[in-house]
This record gives sequence, structure tokens and C-alpha cells, in this order.
Amino acid sequence: MMLLGSATSVNLVLGVTDMRKSINGLSLVVADHLERDVFSGHLFVFCNQSKTIIKILYWDRNGFCLWQKRLERHRFYWPTSEQDVLEMEPRQLHWLLDGLDLKQIFGHPELNFSNLS
Repeated sequence: MMLLGSATSVNLVLGVTDMRKSINGLSLVVADHLERDVFSGHLFVFCNQSKTIIKILYWDRNGFCLWQKRLERHRFYWPTSEQDVLEMEPRQLHWLLDGLDLKQIFGHPELNFSNLS
């Protein structure tokens, strides 16, 4: 699995993606349709109609990387939304790839403390 830094954004491209697309086709979806910076180093995650294949596209210093996972049995719990893109944390991507339903996972909320002067 690719290394995910804390500043890495994970962008689920919602809906159905034609998995015949490779680096060139997927990068055009990101740049033209979503109007996002495909060279940002952030991850763009795509899923097929049967929810058995996930592809992850990202730029790594001097070239594109394309990572794929195909399930032999089962399906991914792919979220549905009216949005084109759903941003998530890297740990949520790991949950998704492990087969967990993101709608049913509730962890402790993030705490933010400010300096009370």
C-alpha cells in the first residue's frame, strides 16, 4: 500500500468509473471533470459499477502511480452522495479497503484545544 502522510488528502470520486481507464483517462477525469490538481500528490479513488474494483491515482514526485485492488468475493461499501468528490482521512481509506462500511463507523470526535488567555 502507498505511504500516506498526514497532509495527504484522499478524494473519493463518487459514482461509477469505467475501469478500462488507466492513468491518462483517470487523470483527465480529475483535471477536466472535477477541476482538481492531479499533480498535487493527493489520492484520487475510483470504483467500478459492481463495486469490486478500486483504483487509486496519485502523482509521486516525477510520475503517476496507479494502484488497484480487485475483490474476488464481496463488494466494497462505496458511499453514495450528490457530490462529485468526498474527502476523507487516510485512515478511512484503509477502512474502506478492508471492507468496512464508513457509514457505520463512529469513532471519538476530534478534540481541538485553544489557548485560553
